[in-house]
Amino acid sequence: MNIILLGPPGAGKGTQAHLLQEKHGLLQLSTGDMLRASIKFKEPLGLEAEKIMKAGQLVPDALMIKLIEDRIGFADCDNGFILDGFPRTVPQAEALDHMLATKKKKLDAVIELKVDEPELIQRVAGRFSCANCGAGYHKTLRQTKEDGVCDECGGTQFTSRPDDNPETMKTRLKTYHQQTEPILPYYKQKGLLRTVDGMKSVEEVHAAIEAILKTPVAA
Repeated sequence: MNIILLGPPGAGKGTQAHLLQEKHGLLQLSTGDMLRASIKFKEPLGLEAEKIMKAGQLVPDALMIKLIEDRIGFADCDNGFILDGFPRTVPQAEALDHMLATKKKKLDAVIELKVDEPELIQRVAGRFSCANCGAGYHKTLRQTKEDGVCDECGGTQFTSRPDDNPETMKTRLKTYHQQTEPILPYYKQKGLLRTVDGMKSVEEVHAAIEAILKTPVAA
C-alpha cells in the first residue's frame, strides 16, 4: 500500500503518517529527512545534493526522485510507504508516477487533509512542546494538567517552533496554494484523490483515512 498525504502546514500529515505506519507497517518517507541522512553519511546522492545546495541552488527533482527510488528498494518498504511533503509540484508528481511505473509499483491513494485556514492558524500558533521529551501541547486546545509541568515526563522547560506564528503561517499557506495545490486536480483526474476533514480530532481523521484505505481507489 503506497500513500501520499497532502495538506497545508499544520494539517496533521505527520501525525496521521505515524499512526498509519504503526498500524499497517508502512514506512513514512520524508524527503527532507532522507536528504539530510544521505548528506550526513556521505552517500553519492547526498554529496551531489550538498554541492548543489552550497552553490545556493535548489536540489533538482530528478535527484529527489532518485533518492526516493533508492529508499523504496529497501526491505522495510516491502509493505509500502507514506510520502509526507512530496510531491510539491505537478512535475514532481509526474516524475514520481514515471519512476513508480518503472519499478512496477503504483499509488493506492492520495489523501488530502482539508482545513479551515483561520482555525488552522490559531491551532498552529498556539503549539508548544516539552523541551525534554517532545510531548506536544497547545495554549488553549491542550494545556498541561499542572501549569508549567509536562504531563509525560515532569519537565518544566518548553519550546515553540520559530515558524509557529500567525504571519509565518500565512506565508506558508500562500506558498502551499501557489505551488502544491495545483497537484490536487492531477490526482483527481487519475481517480486517486480523496479528501478528509483535517480539522476533526486526530482519532476522527484517522478513522476517515482508514475507511478510505479499505476501499482501493487506484485502477
